[in-house]
Amino acid sequence: MKQVCEKLQIDYPIIQGGMGNISNAQLTAAVSEAGGLGTIGCGTMTPEEVEKIILETKERTNKNFAINIAISVSPYTKELIDLVIKHNIPVVSLSAGNPAPYIPVLHEHGITVIALVASVKHAQKAEAAGADILVAEGFEAAGINSNLELTTFTLIPQIVKHVNVPVLAAGGIGDGHGLAAAFMLGASGVQIGTRLIATQDAPFHETYKKGLVQAGDTDTMILGRSVGRVRRVLKAPYAQQIAERENEGISVEQYAEWTSEKQHIKGAIEGDLYNGFINSGQVAGLIESLPTVKELLSSMVTEALELMTDRAKELEEIKQQA
Repeated sequence: MKQVCEKLQIDYPIIQGGMGNISNAQLTAAVSEAGGLGTIGCGTMTPEEVEKIILETKERTNKNFAINIAISVSPYTKELIDLVIKHNIPVVSLSAGNPAPYIPVLHEHGITVIALVASVKHAQKAEAAGADILVAEGFEAAGINSNLELTTFTLIPQIVKHVNVPVLAAGGIGDGHGLAAAFMLGASGVQIGTRLIATQDAPFHETYKKGLVQAGDTDTMILGRSVGRVRRVLKAPYAQQIAERENEGISVEQYAEWTSEKQHIKGAIEGDLYNGFINSGQVAGLIESLPTVKELLSSMVTEALELMTDRAKELEEIKQQA
């Protein structure tokens, strides 16, 4: 925990997940200002679009923030690496692909590398390639997900057991209970995404935020199993249409078109759930309010501390009575 905070130069071991083409300076800066590590997700954006967000984020905060590059998703990976170096971004997270070719050049420029993984095998390869920190993401997480479908609760301890670098937990975490659980599983911190969308600082459509607050435990759904492109979204008309089409049989190309960043923007930014979708993790069922990012991160840490202290006292009492 302390090692992660020192390495990333943050107050709390909480980082923001990459949000692809709906990433923005406002939320990224808010997370960093609140003591976490804000992240700009590049998605399929051009280097020029990403650079604009970087410059705005730097105007909003002088604290560290990261850039997430989805290697197999972005057509501009090399150009984005150059952009990171140009603007002296201190942390880069690499996902959706093999990080090995990019880690050496990032390290040459003193950049800390976080690699997103979804299995022990992936984690060991990323560590061997030189990743400084790993984010182990369970199947509960929002958006593009692993076809392996391993849950956070089982994934984290297995990865922690087989690697020596710090591991952050992702998927299904959005409050102090989740943070405390991640620590108990061996994680050194957490990455959160869906919970940050439901905050006052997030500039997304009110329909998106309202949907997360009103969501119950079974209100997310999985798309893309039939074509090997798994994605978790909030149940809504357009998402249901895709699921129906998928049941009838679709091609990878059709699925890619229907779940493109354009459709994601329609849902998340424009609030049009009849022509677009919104990503959501299963943690949506736990969301009941719209705090500021500062309030959220502070409450998560305070709640986790109280929970771990109380449980330790209870276990000690039980042990003494046994």
